[in-house]
Amino acid sequence: MALTAMLWWLAATGILVGLAGGLLGVGGCFIMVPVQIWAFQAMGVPLDVAVKQAFGTNLLVVVPTALSGAWGHTRRDAVIWRASIIMGLAGAAGAALGAGIATHLTGQTLKIIFGSAIVAGAIRMLTSKPPQVKPQPETSALKLVAWALPIGVLTGLIGIGGGVLMVPIMVLALGFSMHQAVGTSTAMMLFTATGGCVSFIAHGMGIEKLPPYSVGYVNLAAWGALALTSVPMAQAGLKLAHLLDQQRLKLVFIIVMLYMGLKMMGVFGWLGLPL
Repeated sequence: MALTAMLWWLAATGILVGLAGGLLGVGGCFIMVPVQIWAFQAMGVPLDVAVKQAFGTNLLVVVPTALSGAWGHTRRDAVIWRASIIMGLAGAAGAALGAGIATHLTGQTLKIIFGSAIVAGAIRMLTSKPPQVKPQPETSALKLVAWALPIGVLTGLIGIGGGVLMVPIMVLALGFSMHQAVGTSTAMMLFTATGGCVSFIAHGMGIEKLPPYSVGYVNLAAWGALALTSVPMAQAGLKLAHLLDQQRLKLVFIIVMLYMGLKMMGVFGWLGLPL
């Protein structure tokens, strides 16, 4: 595949990524990562490099997308900034560590870890009892850090901003409403994505067989194509999020998590399903 063709595919992908970011408080990696892996491999990049390149580039795309989404959610009073900053700083440190570990694993191993974590989170959220939302969500710094640090390690390991993992924790363990969890996790991703991205860049310097316009495990051409469309579309997604009730938003979130996890684990391919 030529570089120009790849950029057109990724620009179209960015539209869906932005909608997912604004609607669900996630970085859209369930769309971005598989498409990037396919595109990089079509350019002749080995699988192991393609996966890490997709993870690193994904994290850089999350930064402006999350910034756009956080601004919109803040205008709707859905971001608890104290919680997002505390969790974001702890998560960023964990993400930097996780990304460093990821660079020493094979691409197939990373895909299995990714899928398993997301499917487990979706099942937990689907089978849990309705949370008792507190008048004021939990904002104890110790509890927030205790949750955010290990989640940060996992997000760096699998190259995502962390919203897909933090939203269930905020709802089920910390007493956030669904809208507060989506908004606050979007703001938190500014920190976790930055920490993981910097680590992927540092560990990818000097690696052979990287595609053109790469800085470590981040591809600037792919980032530009994805960010160009994902950032404005995040505003459309967050407007849609605030039109849905709590139960519908939760159901959409669970469906997205299940699809993401099964896709990366290769279950659809094993079943012969074109999904």
